Amino acid sequence: MTTTVRTARITGSGDSPTRLHWTPPGPVHLGQTLRVLGRGADDPTVRILNEDCVWITTRSSGLPVSARFSRPPRVAGENPLDRDVVVDAWGPGAQQWLPSAPRWVGHGDSWEEFESSAGFAQLPHRLVRARHDHPGMRLPATGTVLDRAVVSILEQRVTAIEAVRAYRALLRWIGEEAPGPAPRGMRVPPTAEQWRRVPSWQWHRAGVDPARSATVMRTVQRASALERLGREPDPARVRAAVQSISGIGVWTAAEITQCTHADPDGVSVRDFHLADYVCWFFDGAPGSDERMLELLEPWRGHRQRVVRLIKASGHRKPAFGPRLTPQDHRHH
Repeated sequence: MTTTVRTARITGSGDSPTRLHWTPPGPVHLGQTLRVLGRGADDPTVRILNEDCVWITTRSSGLPVSARFSRPPRVAGENPLDRDVVVDAWGPGAQQWLPSAPRWVGHGDSWEEFESSAGFAQLPHRLVRARHDHPGMRLPATGTVLDRAVVSILEQRVTAIEAVRAYRALLRWIGEEAPGPAPRGMRVPPTAEQWRRVPSWQWHRAGVDPARSATVMRTVQRASALERLGREPDPARVRAAVQSISGIGVWTAAEITQCTHADPDGVSVRDFHLADYVCWFFDGAPGSDERMLELLEPWRGHRQRVVRLIKASGHRKPAFGPRLTPQDHRHH
């Protein structure tokens, strides 16, 4: 895949951004592609202002970065998904990080092999239609294995509400304020050293139990190795490698590589909802992880793409009974 990239450094004060102007080799939907990195409207590291303006925070060689992904004004008759992508970045790590920005919105993620395969022809019409309706949906590859590992570990065995609440609290306490004119409340993901310094009482105050906080601590001890894994091209090898850390299993590994390596095949087995969600789509009934994998087997190599298409299709599984009410033990 080829890409045309034009970069220009805007000189001036330390608050001036560095800019990358990118011409994607196909449709790109900024909001749909980057939304999977965030957790809710007030995520401290991902903020979607609209489908053509998304802010993220990250680090490059440990240095903080804020970046705004946007698009030039639309020209009459132009396909909105074919417009260039403009990335403005602020912070000490901005210039070093910018060359990787296209991968965050799916550069290198090609659906062509899947769409030309016999398996694509076997997809239910609703999923073929979903792909037709969402040609700019891509899989992101941030390469930030440590950051995504912490997010995924915090989501283990708890509701999304509890995990989001814990992550926001921890970044509010230990995360640096985002550089540049980032939306209010955005924070830069902590370094491994900053995570190491979080005391046990602060984990408890955030609602994170000892098992999850201990897994985070074991993970940050491997920060250098995880940084190298961010450059590993094979997501399957990354999934296997991160599972060598006690407390990281198949679910957490898949959740990591789906965001860090544009993993087209990583399926979140042992997810609280996913198996039923997929089984309801194909079978019209709830099912197990084993049944989900059986249903997705015809698309091995692209199973995550199929899951993404099911979600993009608007499918919803039936809801039965009241929602689970999370228990809050932070003040006990």
